[in-house]
Amino acid sequence: MILFLAGTSDARALAIKLLNQGYPLIATVVTESAAESLKVQHIPYQVGRLSVDDMMALIQKQKMTCVVDASHPYAEEASKTAMAAAKACDIPYIRYERPKEQFHSPLITEVESYEEAAKSAQSHKGTIMLTTGSKTLELFTNYLMRDDIRLICRMLPNKGNMEKCNQLGIKQKDIIAIQGPFSESLNKALYEQYQVTLMITKESGKVGAVDEKMSSALQLGIPVLLIKRPAIEYENFCTSFEEVTKTLEGFIHGKHEL
Repeated sequence: MILFLAGTSDARALAIKLLNQGYPLIATVVTESAAESLKVQHIPYQVGRLSVDDMMALIQKQKMTCVVDASHPYAEEASKTAMAAAKACDIPYIRYERPKEQFHSPLITEVESYEEAAKSAQSHKGTIMLTTGSKTLELFTNYLMRDDIRLICRMLPNKGNMEKCNQLGIKQKDIIAIQGPFSESLNKALYEQYQVTLMITKESGKVGAVDEKMSSALQLGIPVLLIKRPAIEYENFCTSFEEVTKTLEGFIHGKHEL
């Protein structure tokens, strides 16, 4: 049995592939909305954020023999929790992470963290479109809710996000509540509609639709602040489904039996 950290569309595709290859698994997700997509695909799942102790208990209860971490590239705490639980239970840990997209343009400024992005954007005058989700929204509003900046926040259209925007004083006219992925033409239309002069995004990868966000911004001459992925030293790091299955096969024929 595999403990599988899911939460993205490519993670769900990997879970289906592993199940079809005969690997039993239980996927974990944080939200009910993520669970719905697993349910549709008949993928066994559990909803809820897990601590290291929670994850260890689940591993032991289900007699799991491997952890496959296919969580979002920016779910840093989830990955650290999974690595710690796998180590404590003495079972293999495999990390799947979607490949990075390569962009080269003088309009792109790479930064190491959300806070660095927010601080860098402080000196900007005009309309900033924030496409990094709601988790770090308060950090950005602390730095960027200024008279000479219009902060446009693009995020998932759920109740929690709208309540958070209201608490932080973000006006309805400055919220784009919509679920992607977005085409290049839609991205361009949104940039033009709001007269965006700076876009902030994460290095999520092609499946995360970063290429459409980036390419459309660059075509319009809009500068981009790109937040780099967390610098984590992963064990058994894979960037393709084939690498994951090959690594699993190696464990089957090695010390651990899956």
